[in-house]
Amino acid sequence: MKVTGAAFPLLPFCRRLLPGRLAGISLDLLKATALELTILAGHLLLYPSGIAQERRSPVPPIPAPEDSATQLPQEAKPPVVLLHGFIDNRSVFVLLRRSLAQHGRQQIESLNYSPLTCDIRTAAALLGRHIEEICERTGSRQVDVVGHSLGGLIARYYVQRLGGDLRVRTLVTLGTPHSGTRVAPLANAHPIVRQMRPGSELIEELTLPAPGCRTHFVSFWSDLDHLMDPLETACVEHPDLIAENVRVSGVGHLALPVHPAVAAGIRRVLDTARPGEETAARSGGLTVA
Repeated sequence: MKVTGAAFPLLPFCRRLLPGRLAGISLDLLKATALELTILAGHLLLYPSGIAQERRSPVPPIPAPEDSATQLPQEAKPPVVLLHGFIDNRSVFVLLRRSLAQHGRQQIESLNYSPLTCDIRTAAALLGRHIEEICERTGSRQVDVVGHSLGGLIARYYVQRLGGDLRVRTLVTLGTPHSGTRVAPLANAHPIVRQMRPGSELIEELTLPAPGCRTHFVSFWSDLDHLMDPLETACVEHPDLIAENVRVSGVGHLALPVHPAVAAGIRRVLDTARPGEETAARSGGLTVA
């Protein structure tokens, strides 16, 4: 996957950002890092707009019987729930939300969890209550979930350990440390970060058997994700889970919920993914031109 754009003199920054990984710096990495900085600057501007929980939009009216033949069944496109990452909020999904809405998704919910959350299990239980409320309000039996980074881990715990596979049809994760990440050891003071370490009690829970899990997992992982150490930790590897891993080349961690090519891949997954079936995402990876 190639990312076009001007390269900047970011070699010293990249070496500090990715210690131990750079035997040689590549042009692709320079471009991806420049893109990450640009996205970070834009996200900082949008961040205040996403602090409060969003207002719940009314459910679209059910079409009259004479019009029903021209409508897709409601179950064909269940509500989409977007869940942000660590120390973030729903503003990270502004572009993805717009992309989904422009391609036919009428019911999209962005959920905030508190930045003071100290336990992934607690956040997963809260997510479950939100999803139950969404299903009751919309009349849908299931939802699709897209989780960025920690948000994907919270959603996976809900699905795999709290019975959420009854409610979540498809779980898409973006740069989620499914097997734990070793990056930024100084951040271990925060209990959430400790839970995201390899070998933590929570990560070990996710390796336990999960027979009969109904949810279809699709993980988008990047070969330039500076927050995943090792990079493959963003892949879902579990013998009991129906899972696909889609490699994204040339973009970093912050770009995953923002880049239009990734958004297109997410749309294909949500429109075609069914447990036990092939999906349009299984093509050897995404290419950004």
